[in-house]
Amino acid sequence: MTRASTAQRPGERGFTLIEMIVALALMGLLLSALASITAQWLPSWNRGLDRIQRSELIGIALERIGADLAAAEFVAANRDTHKPLFDGSELSVTFVRTSVGPNAGPGLDVVRLGEVRERGEFVTVRTQTRFTPLADGVSLSEQVHLGSPVVLLRAPYRLSFAYAGPDRAWKSAWRDAEKLPAMIRLTVRDAASQRVLSVSTIAPLHVQIPSDCTKPDGNCGDKPSSDAVATDQGKT
Repeated sequence: MTRASTAQRPGERGFTLIEMIVALALMGLLLSALASITAQWLPSWNRGLDRIQRSELIGIALERIGADLAAAEFVAANRDTHKPLFDGSELSVTFVRTSVGPNAGPGLDVVRLGEVRERGEFVTVRTQTRFTPLADGVSLSEQVHLGSPVVLLRAPYRLSFAYAGPDRAWKSAWRDAEKLPAMIRLTVRDAASQRVLSVSTIAPLHVQIPSDCTKPDGNCGDKPSSDAVATDQGKT
């Protein structure tokens, strides 16, 4: 290496030790400030993201529950009764609908949407079984054995139901009625604060009358069938 190459060029200077220490100190202060801001902001971000994700999951659950209820059919428990198989309480609802699913064949299912205890917590679960005519004088729970549970809603959220007919008078239960309810209100609460969530909604039922009422010769309720009318006219 020649002396010319090692000689300092005019106008060139390096950092002094003091300048280096000051620069490192300023960088340390800047990084500490950024770390402090991030530590305060990140938990709020995580809480907000968690709330959004939970709202989306609750919305998906309510959408599925609403679709299930909208598909409820006016199906009697057996040939001797003209009332629909429908049992609704504040925390559960049992009804009959067309079978649905990748492996479901043609037919009807009995579906229950309601709470069960799982590991000490209440969870909203959908269970189902194939519909078969039921015997009189025996409770629904003794005859219907539900399976294939699907968890729809977990703690801390709880789902409650309310029922109304065409008059929009809400009731906490709907049992042994002549018709299906016209609509069902789905209310989601935070179990800790009892706060009602804004995602709560109302699910309308598309069917309130028996399928026989849609037939030209169907006997709907107290209305006589065409065969009965012809017989009465023949007697007169």
